[in-house]
Amino acid sequence: MSFDVEKYRRDFPILDQKVHGKPLVYFDNAATTQKPQMVLDALMGYYTQLNSNIHRGVHQLSERATEAFEASRRKVQQLLGARSAKEIVFVRGTTEAINLVAQTFGRSRVRAGDEVLISGLEHHSNIVPWQMLCEEKEARLRIIPVLDDGTLDLVAYQQLLNSRTRLVAFSHISNALGTINPAKAMTATAHLRGVPVLLDGAQSIAHLGVDVQDLDCDFYAFSSHKLYGPTGVGVLYGKEKWLEQMPPYQGGGDMIRSVTFEKTTYNELPYKFEAGTPDIAGAIGLGAAIDYVLAIGLESLAEYENKLESYASQRLGEFPRLRRIGTAESRSAILSFVIDGIHPHDIGTVLDREGIAIRTGHHCAQPLMERFQVPATARASLAFYNTSQEIDQLVVGLQKVIKVLG
Repeated sequence: MSFDVEKYRRDFPILDQKVHGKPLVYFDNAATTQKPQMVLDALMGYYTQLNSNIHRGVHQLSERATEAFEASRRKVQQLLGARSAKEIVFVRGTTEAINLVAQTFGRSRVRAGDEVLISGLEHHSNIVPWQMLCEEKEARLRIIPVLDDGTLDLVAYQQLLNSRTRLVAFSHISNALGTINPAKAMTATAHLRGVPVLLDGAQSIAHLGVDVQDLDCDFYAFSSHKLYGPTGVGVLYGKEKWLEQMPPYQGGGDMIRSVTFEKTTYNELPYKFEAGTPDIAGAIGLGAAIDYVLAIGLESLAEYENKLESYASQRLGEFPRLRRIGTAESRSAILSFVIDGIHPHDIGTVLDREGIAIRTGHHCAQPLMERFQVPATARASLAFYNTSQEIDQLVVGLQKVIKVLG
């Protein structure tokens, strides 16, 4: 059965508009995805029918809101294949999830002279928290090198792992290049040395079927808004054995069991890490987004996106001055490129006047840009609601870029 993209496009109200008088072509999905009506309805439904604080009330609204919130946690557990809902912690997004691990797991385990290993592909959110930790602990941050095609040097990775390595943290998919890292194999390699692994799943959650038990990662972080859900909410998955050992990240309401001025005892998992009133509507919206993508089927989405990426690669190959940055054989639907003699920001500006939204800049991956000796790239990132006709429009837009800017 063919993938009915037009059917699914109708689920996204924002796509039916014009920008600068041209039909919107949205190719900035790696930054944030658009939201289907089902998610918008879930958000409005919470505020118009359920609005109440959770976990604390005995009245019906609170109980109903609590059940909807916890139902979303169970949906995340199902999506990730986690053993228990206790392993699912709601946070504000991937960035907070990584910081939570750095400030709890990291601070309690890393000592002077120890090492944290990350890759040269990383988003700043998976660099800076570890830099801060290493500076505080007088530890060393080690970097897995990136090869010319945008893949990681796995030989160097094995050599970098040693008795001082306390944690490995790397992206499942590079947000800047689309490289899909061999996460399962890399995790197994680290575990042979007894080293835990954190996966940044911000880009993979919407494009790959993720099974944390199969991957055997110790932590997995993602953001709702990359999965067609609301902004401001995300997830940290952690193996229960680690979460039990980790101290709380923040203090306040709902992460406690009892408080006296002499001593506080902490709540059970996962609430130990969820201080204060959470983004209740956001979590419920994330649950609706999970329902939406699972109803379509992640395998179907991935298959369609792979075909779309292949077509886009073919069309971009028609431009002799256009150079792809990142040509890994295993890659997601992210196309990062430069055009000789034209700054990426100028490419983005001209395309915007044609109604085409792409991302230009360093993509919060400045060290990676330095590795490829470019100040920035133009990035077109695809989703299952994009079409081959929109890619054709991108090609026409790039022809105009070259005509206008030389």
